[in-house]
Amino acid sequence: MSKSLVQLLNTTYPLIQAPMAGVTTPALAAAVSEAGALGSLGLASASLDQARSMITETQRLTRKPVNINFFCHRPTTPDHAASQAWLAHLRPMFEEFGATPPSELKDIYRPFPDYQDMLELVLETRPAVVSFHFGLPSQEYIDALKNAGIVLMASATTPTEARQIEAAGIDVLVAQGYEAGGHRGVFEPEKGDAQYGTFALVHMLATQSALPVVAAGGIMDGAAIKAALALGAAGVQCGTAFILCPESAANAAYRKALQSERAYDTRVTTTLSGRAARGLRNRLYIDEPASARPPTPGYSMTYDAAKALNAAASAKGNDEFAAQWAGQAAALARAMPATQMVQTLVTEAGW
Repeated sequence: MSKSLVQLLNTTYPLIQAPMAGVTTPALAAAVSEAGALGSLGLASASLDQARSMITETQRLTRKPVNINFFCHRPTTPDHAASQAWLAHLRPMFEEFGATPPSELKDIYRPFPDYQDMLELVLETRPAVVSFHFGLPSQEYIDALKNAGIVLMASATTPTEARQIEAAGIDVLVAQGYEAGGHRGVFEPEKGDAQYGTFALVHMLATQSALPVVAAGGIMDGAAIKAALALGAAGVQCGTAFILCPESAANAAYRKALQSERAYDTRVTTTLSGRAARGLRNRLYIDEPASARPPTPGYSMTYDAAKALNAAASAKGNDEFAAQWAGQAAALARAMPATQMVQTLVTEAGW
């Protein structure tokens, strides 16, 4: 399966750098791809112009395959009352920094399935690989991308989601375990999260699916790679392992936190973006029971509020509200250039 995966992706190694929106850069993706793995760009938060610029710059830096990732969530129906209640709940935090909450919240992340212009951009620029998180686009979008010769990957957090991915004609399953940093890829979060760990999920999917399975979540070194492969994974996806690379967009506070005791305390919360996501604990990982606070106004309006609060705090030199996504094995993060990180992982894995 590992051989078939590298043939499918046209890489030297069955190693994928996770497409972390806001952290990945053309320089990071290109360096990873040039080193023989699959570099990725997370474009979930990018406008059409930003996406074009990032894809074009990456393709200028490398002719090797690169993965472009999009979110496929269903938009949240705006609820003015819920937004106002949430902003009122956050008001004391804003006031600590002499700021006031925004008057309204916006749905700041446009889902790929609703974005015909973005589809046209992808078909125009023809990245080698496109991947999906939070579900799938329409079959029409999938067929258009496949007809353009683009390899497709999608994240699954359960066997049920994996079966939907396989039925849609996707080429590669990314098994996202609960250990993974960043947003959970659950298709229908309103129905709950099965919270399968990476190794349990990988083993199930590898025995139940004909597709190559990529293990994602908590994989930071060669020992974890070997364990994933032993359970049937065709390859692995590493995200947190690449955050400390100088090519990533992580700021100094993020890098410092990831190299501190805080790296041992990652949590999953919905109070930062409106959807479950794992990161280094900060002051927006609100511990009080849901019954003691208003419900979040949903994804991505909740994120709009969090970004405004972080901006107010950052202006005063406070980084306690920043979204610093990281997986459960974050304390194993190592600082080195992306090329060296790929080479290190390859050596440790014995490839």
